[in-house]
This record gives sequence, C-alpha cells and structure tokens, in this order.
Amino acid sequence: MNTPRHKRKQATSAASSNPKLPNSDITLSEDPASAIVDVPAVEVPELTAQEQSDRLHLERKVERAFFEAGKALAELRDRKLYRSTHSSFEEYCKDRFGYNRSRSYQLIDAAIVVDNLHKCPQIVDILPTAEGQVRPLTKLKIEQQQEVWQAAVEEAGGKVPTGRIVKDVVQQIIQRTQVPNTYQIGEVCQILAKDNPELRGKAGCWGIVNHVGEFSCTVKTWNGGYTVGLQHLKSYNYLPAECEQMRVICDRINRVYSSALEESVQKFLEMLGKLNRAYLTDLEEKLLSVLESEIKD
Repeated sequence: MNTPRHKRKQATSAASSNPKLPNSDITLSEDPASAIVDVPAVEVPELTAQEQSDRLHLERKVERAFFEAGKALAELRDRKLYRSTHSSFEEYCKDRFGYNRSRSYQLIDAAIVVDNLHKCPQIVDILPTAEGQVRPLTKLKIEQQQEVWQAAVEEAGGKVPTGRIVKDVVQQIIQRTQVPNTYQIGEVCQILAKDNPELRGKAGCWGIVNHVGEFSCTVKTWNGGYTVGLQHLKSYNYLPAECEQMRVICDRINRVYSSALEESVQKFLEMLGKLNRAYLTDLEEKLLSVLESEIKD
C-alpha cells in the first residue's frame, strides 16, 4: 500500500531536521559549508630508547655514506681487488659504479679529510655529511683542514656548513697565508687544474710564464695564454737554457696550432703541450717540422 503524498513529505522533513547522520561525527547545519567535522585525535607513541638509538645509528649511516664509499674505494684501489676483471682502477669504477676518475678520487680524498677531522679533539659531533662540504679542504694540511672546518661550523651558526661556506673560509686563509710570488718570466710551469673549472682541459699542460702578478701568473701554452693562480702552478725547475729551449718549442707549436690544421694534428700538438721533459724526441722533431712545412705564410 502506497504512503499518502503528504505523509511522505513529512517523513522527509523529519529526517532532514536530524542534527546528525546515523553512525557519523558530522553535525549537519542549514549551511553545508559550515558543517563541523569532529576528527578523533590520534596519539603518536613516543620513540622507545631502542628506537631512538636505531634512528641515530641509521642517520649516521646516511651522513657517512660518502665517507664509507671513499674508504671502500681506497681499499679496492690499494689492494687492486679489481684486477681479475679490469686492467685499471679507473675502468673498474666506471663499469661497476658509473664513477669517472674524478668522482672516484673526490670520494677517496673526502674520506681522508674526514679521517683527519676525527683526529681533532675539538671536533666531536659536527662532522661533514656530504663530499662537497670537504672538497675545498683536500689540498690543505691536516692542521689547516681542522682549522677551516671549525671556523666554517662557527660561521654556519653551530651547524654543518655548506660547501660554499667552507670554500669561503679556505679562501680567507689562503689570502692570509699567501706566500710571495717567486715565479719569474720565462719559467716553465705545469698547470694543475684540479677543482678549477676555468682550467678544464689544461691539466698537465706546461706553459711559459710571461707575466707575474701578486697572486697569479699569465702563462703561454701550446694553444694560447691563461692567467693561473699560484696554487694551480708547479715549476719544473728547468735550467735557464732548458727554459729557453721550451720557449722556442712553445712558439713553434702555437704557430702550427694557429694555422687551423686537421683535428688529428691538434691532438698531436696537445700531446706535445703536456710533455714533462725539456726536449723533443727525434721523431717528434721530424713530425713538428713536417707540420711547419705545411703552413702557408
């Protein structure tokens, strides 16, 4: 039997006047936007002593990941544990970990720095958490590494400093302890390009000093001139006669390079530009002479 029309409306009206839906914490109102939702509070249990210990242990493992990687790479290299599958450590790191030579040695050098920081009794809790934070320290002496790290932590407000802060502190110390520039015009030096992207591709090249500044020298290499900081130069300590001989060789190589010959020729000239001896072999002299004869004046 169907319910009369007017009774059905009354039932609907009675239901809508109910302030709450059954089995719900939602209180209805005339304006749905102002409905009140009661969310029961969820109590989060405190960490137990064991859980706190586990958390700290795991956090330390994450922070020391680069350190452990560097230590492991150093042992793999020193014990030659790659020798059954690879002829060189560099090839092994590339195939096994996807690290190029530079990255592998960055991690190894960083691990050495962290070990040095551990030796300082004043450095207890605040230690590096990333390789980039210690990269600027790798060329410093142990005492300087410790001094810089402590100063960088202070600069960072007692927290682990960023790599930029560490680099700035290193630069301040270098400027404070800068030794006089003793290089002389005509001296033959090797370029050390590590950690200097502006010298990319020039690592190992030799050059002739043609200008001496307060903190840098301008050197002429096989393919041009570059201004290089003192920390990126190393003298070959050649005799004056050897320096003059290298100057002549440098001019000859530069003249051939400037003639824009084939790329294979430039590779040969680049090889000559990285010689660590003050002379050319007979074959090198013959090849350079042939190239010089090809240049159209």
